[in-house]
Amino acid sequence: MTDVVREARPVQAATRWWRDAVIYQVYVRSFADGNGDGVGDLLGVRSRLDYLAELGVDAIWLTPFYTSPMADFGYDVADYRDVDPIFGTLADAKALIEDAHRHGMKIITDVVPNHTSDRHAWFTAAVQAGPGSPERERYIFRPGRGEAGELPPNDWESVFGGAAWTRLPDGEWYLHLFAPEQPDLNWENPEVHAEFEAILRFWLDLGVDGFRVDVAHGMVKAAGLPDIGSAGQVEMLGTTVLPYFDQDGVHEIHRVWRRVLDSYDGERIGVAEAWAPSQERLARYVRPDELHQAFNFHFLKAPWDAEMLRAVIDESLATVVPVGAPPTWVLSNHDVKRHVTRYGDGERGLRRARAAALLMLALPGSAYLYQGEELGLPEVLDLPEEVCQDPQRLRAPDDGRDGCRVPIPWAHSEPPFGFSPPGIEETWLPVPSAWGPLSVESQLGDPGSTLALYRAALRLRREHPALGDGSLQWRESPAQTLVFVRDDTFVCTVNASSEPVELPRPGDLLIASAPVAEEGDTVRLAPDSAAWWALGVA
Repeated sequence: MTDVVREARPVQAATRWWRDAVIYQVYVRSFADGNGDGVGDLLGVRSRLDYLAELGVDAIWLTPFYTSPMADFGYDVADYRDVDPIFGTLADAKALIEDAHRHGMKIITDVVPNHTSDRHAWFTAAVQAGPGSPERERYIFRPGRGEAGELPPNDWESVFGGAAWTRLPDGEWYLHLFAPEQPDLNWENPEVHAEFEAILRFWLDLGVDGFRVDVAHGMVKAAGLPDIGSAGQVEMLGTTVLPYFDQDGVHEIHRVWRRVLDSYDGERIGVAEAWAPSQERLARYVRPDELHQAFNFHFLKAPWDAEMLRAVIDESLATVVPVGAPPTWVLSNHDVKRHVTRYGDGERGLRRARAAALLMLALPGSAYLYQGEELGLPEVLDLPEEVCQDPQRLRAPDDGRDGCRVPIPWAHSEPPFGFSPPGIEETWLPVPSAWGPLSVESQLGDPGSTLALYRAALRLRREHPALGDGSLQWRESPAQTLVFVRDDTFVCTVNASSEPVELPRPGDLLIASAPVAEEGDTVRLAPDSAAWWALGVA
């Protein structure tokens, strides 16, 4: 691949770049292995910046690469100001940020404020200091219930399954809404606020362009830590306000962080990973004095159905208008099954995934791509039991996230298909032997490939003045189809049905996820397909 350094929006220019940015999620462990140990790292990401620049993305979001014992693959942070040796060094992080900027791309990193690792110096000190100590005030410790304190302090359940409390030998219990190795911080403690403001400034000073805030709806717990009164709480996530999620107090934390971000030049941004029971509550995270974006999980969860997709799109657009924020769109990430598989797997799933990509990239606002979706990668459903390591599998084996985190195939050779340097065969998760035709190398030479579709769509999105930030207008169309116009110069058509559909010709064809038959003033859309059309002068 050629060395691509794009003449893109300058990193320090006031562009409101985040309102229509295409942001590519790099799950660092699985993107590219630069040092030959079978695990992806920062050196590997640097080695593939040309690829990302050629793809046409505006920014890269990196999953946690901080010092961690990896109980939850980096989301259990032991040192927020250093890089885990698995991923490289602090010098590697700085070089990656600088290289990305030279390529015209911004860098967004994860920050994990709800909990730390149980190996964090603060928690180690808290365990050693004992009940009633100032060190324990940084976390949420409580005496147990029952005659001898043998029962958890309340009925809260871990997102990963089981009780959200673990008892120490001294009798006190500590809260962990995720794994026991991830104790929850006490955000009523001023030390916690000061520490995270300092962490943000450390990475902003190093040059990062923003943060994806993990569990942005967490941190604040209801006063008194009241019981919920029912089991199966994981099924309630994102559907109701719980005493440990989406409490109103989180918004003051985000307001403080917004002031920190605004104190730096270059429009540094905050992105909320927030589960909220309604679009209205989600919109609170992106009010003008809070974060810039919030992930739209309602869109991700929508089935491949035109009526339901339109309802989610309308609701998403309507709820961000009052707060002046851009909508965001995402189809997959490192926590959910890949959408090729969710949409039906096999040929049908891929057809729908290609169409969904054109739909998403034509919508107003900002779009997130998860590594490998541009290759049409499916979920790996048959990983050997002995390699599956995701702690979420404790809840139920089928809930494991290992299958969407399998390393990326780069070369059409043999496993691991260029993910690691030559001679390395073992990778932290095995790459399916059938993935050679899905590799980057294979698809670069195929104009009909999913990679070619993404590259062409991202180029058109960047060039066409109607795409990106703005609004849309729906047009009447047959059942199980979507047709909308952007700025009177662009039309997107989607056929979500399993049969061909005829429409009046919308304009001049720009790109399509499947062949379009054109006959005079009529066009025939293939099943499970999408197309872009130009009206007038683009």
